[in-house]
Amino acid sequence: MNNITKYNPFEELRALQRQLFDNPFSPTLNQTATTDVYTVNNNLIVEAHLPNFDEDDVDVSLDNGALIIRGERHEKTEDSERKYIIHESSTSFFRRVQLPEDSNKDEIKAHLEDGVLRVTVPLKPLPEPKKITVKKSTKKHDKKDKK
Repeated sequence: MNNITKYNPFEELRALQRQLFDNPFSPTLNQTATTDVYTVNNNLIVEAHLPNFDEDDVDVSLDNGALIIRGERHEKTEDSERKYIIHESSTSFFRRVQLPEDSNKDEIKAHLEDGVLRVTVPLKPLPEPKKITVKKSTKKHDKKDKK
């Protein structure tokens, strides 16, 4: 008769974590705004995946050479058949992306479509590197100088 159960002090914490964050009836806790940053054809592209956000919910700005993306969405439902008067939920996010020095900050464009915010930052073309010719030295080196 071996009915000894090993006590795990963190199991209660894990159960609470599962209850809070794996709850299918609380979708705002499970949603996260993912962000992709990449370059294409001399453009820096910042994509933020924002399901259920409208243009009015999103703010894009520049601050000290950084692209700032903020969003906040509030939902309010009134239901006279239930005991509560108003059911509210809100979702918010914040992203800060430092822009490279060669970005053309005057030509930045932002577009939100199908839950994806796409910010295009044109990059100024870098100048071609200057080629320096390496020539063989004509001066004879003294072996004593090397010691």
